Amino acid sequence: MAASLRLGRQGILLGLKVSNLNKFLWSTQSAQEHARHFFQSPWVFGVAPLNVQMPALSPTMEEGNIVKWLKKEGEAVAAGDALCEIETDKAVVTMESNDDGVLAKILIEEGSRNVRLGTPIALMVEEGQDWMQVEIPPPSAPPPALHEAVPTVAPPLPSSPPKAVPAGSLRLSPAARHILDTHGVDPKLVTPTGPRGLITKEDALNILKTSPEPKTTPVTAPPSLSSAKIASAIPPPSGSRPNIPPLSVPGKPGAPGTFTEVPASNVRRVIAQRLTQSKTTIPHSYASVDCDMAAVMKLRKDLAKDQIKVSVNDFIIKAAAVTLKELPDVNVTWSDNGPRPLDSIHISIAVATDKGLITPIIRDAANKGVQEISTNAKALAQKARDGKLLPEEYQGGSFSISNLGMFGITGFSAVINPPQACILAIGTSRAELRLCEENHTVRTQQLMSVTLSSDGRLVDDELASRFLERFRANLEEPQRMALA
Repeated sequence: MAASLRLGRQGILLGLKVSNLNKFLWSTQSAQEHARHFFQSPWVFGVAPLNVQMPALSPTMEEGNIVKWLKKEGEAVAAGDALCEIETDKAVVTMESNDDGVLAKILIEEGSRNVRLGTPIALMVEEGQDWMQVEIPPPSAPPPALHEAVPTVAPPLPSSPPKAVPAGSLRLSPAARHILDTHGVDPKLVTPTGPRGLITKEDALNILKTSPEPKTTPVTAPPSLSSAKIASAIPPPSGSRPNIPPLSVPGKPGAPGTFTEVPASNVRRVIAQRLTQSKTTIPHSYASVDCDMAAVMKLRKDLAKDQIKVSVNDFIIKAAAVTLKELPDVNVTWSDNGPRPLDSIHISIAVATDKGLITPIIRDAANKGVQEISTNAKALAQKARDGKLLPEEYQGGSFSISNLGMFGITGFSAVINPPQACILAIGTSRAELRLCEENHTVRTQQLMSVTLSSDGRLVDDELASRFLERFRANLEEPQRMALA
């Protein structure tokens, strides 16, 4: 009887323990499911983004400026839609989207400058995803600044303060006296370790290690002299840089002698790089000739009567293209392996814009008439000033023309645009009296100075002379260009 009661009580206790164990396991599994749901939810991890990076919109582009965003955050984007306007080294180009989705986050705001290629500028998410929960990557940490090495271990402190030595018993070695006098240290603060209370050289060095650097009192100028006069009176040390006036604040009137830093645009930086490359790697050779523009002026007037308006520069472009067709040895570029003849004749014309000099291209100029060249030149010049040139409209030129005649420049020498071989510099036309050798009479001629800058590795002086001679003939007899 007692045994049965004991077994019954043990069974009840075992049942209670099993029940509590089941409750614990159930609560553990429920907590795990809640935790799994919590960490798998977008609220914690967010939505994986699609990176939009700064693209290379031209072969020479290394960085760009964000001019304007054409889409807003949360706006749907389809492949081919315009995302933003980017200023390259040549023009302002519209960047198009490569994917469908939603613009979730703009990382680089409008007006940002010098954004390197490959830098993320925005984040997109796929269609149907919550763009508000996009994962924003952490900003890249800036490179650690270089600082001067600072010792991390403080110099050891003296175990006991130096004992003052009576003045009458001070004995210093010559080296110790020189060190203490040089650094202005009171000998009474030095603990002598030499024989019979002698202050040795080591004692003087030890006190310098444990003593703070003595403070130097600045020398004040007499009140009668101003700081400017004192600064001008003290000559600068030899080999030192001159004193540069401080920067002035942009938008505020600067003090006399100050200057303001103006950031260079991408176009200006590329122009500087190209000009430096040209003058340091290309052996420039120059040749000039005067062209009689009487026939061109008369032809322009005759065309104007028929409502055909063309400029002198249009005739120059046509004459240069026809001359290149007649002398294909000039229509070359320089590559690493040497000369590279070109099959087509594309003339680059220099257009002055607010951002710098742009050279749009008139393609196949030799196969076009003067009126068609005029129409193309006007359209390209306007697009260049508006910053709307496409890459194919300013890349691949074989020959350049720079005309400063409309500014009253008589003659000048232009810099070759690599990898081209030549550039033609055009001056203004002027009236001069010339002797006619046929009937020995004096007549007025409308002369225009033309200077050819050529790459001496590709176009030697003899070939440059033949080019200018043929160019002058085509310009002085415009009917030749129609027959070429």
